[in-house]
Amino acid sequence: MATIFTKIVNGEIPSYKIAEDDNYYAFLDINPLALGHTLVITKKETDYILNIEDDELAGLIKFAKKVGLALEKVVECKRIGLTVIGLEVPHAHIHLIPINSLYDMDFKQPKLSFSDEKNSELTKRIQEAYKSL
Repeated sequence: MATIFTKIVNGEIPSYKIAEDDNYYAFLDINPLALGHTLVITKKETDYILNIEDDELAGLIKFAKKVGLALEKVVECKRIGLTVIGLEVPHAHIHLIPINSLYDMDFKQPKLSFSDEKNSELTKRIQEAYKSL
């Protein structure tokens, strides 16, 4: 059965797509911890990140790095935090979170909500920054 992330990649569920290539897809998290919180996934369904083949994992990290650099250009923050939890959706993914302190990545925090207009505008700005890299 396809995961929610596969359904997003296939266009069955809408997303605020930041970037995509043949193997990877990045989009804004719908339950963000911060403005710009982005998920980076493999298009191939693999439940656990440590089960991804080495070349594919290296490609995922490289893709996430470029997305993170674009995100950093658009969202004011000290750094882009990266985390892999792997319990919430059975599809390997990396969280890219703009942070100013260690506590900004605490998943116990209340999730934020942004308007469609704000998410669309942010998506466009991050896409432009991504393309310029």
